Amino acid sequence: MARQIKKGRKSRPSQALPFTKTNYIIFLVGLILLVLGNICLSKGPWNSFWSLDLAPVLLVFAYVVVIPVAILYHKKDRNSSAEETNT
Repeated sequence: MARQIKKGRKSRPSQALPFTKTNYIIFLVGLILLVLGNICLSKGPWNSFWSLDLAPVLLVFAYVVVIPVAILYHKKDRNSSAEETNT
């Protein structure tokens, strides 16, 4: 006779959320920089310091540095790093 296959969901062990409070704070700083960059971009005439110099620097810094850091940042546990050095 053929075996019957159970079609239930396998329960995964509960895992902590991948993002911590620190990740969300860094991401919020990135969003604030994006908003400030867009506000500076719309300030004044097209050839002003705000729209030609400051706004692109803020936008590139937010997109290239701050938001990726918010996604990739992972704080190491003290216990796991101590175990790695002892072995």
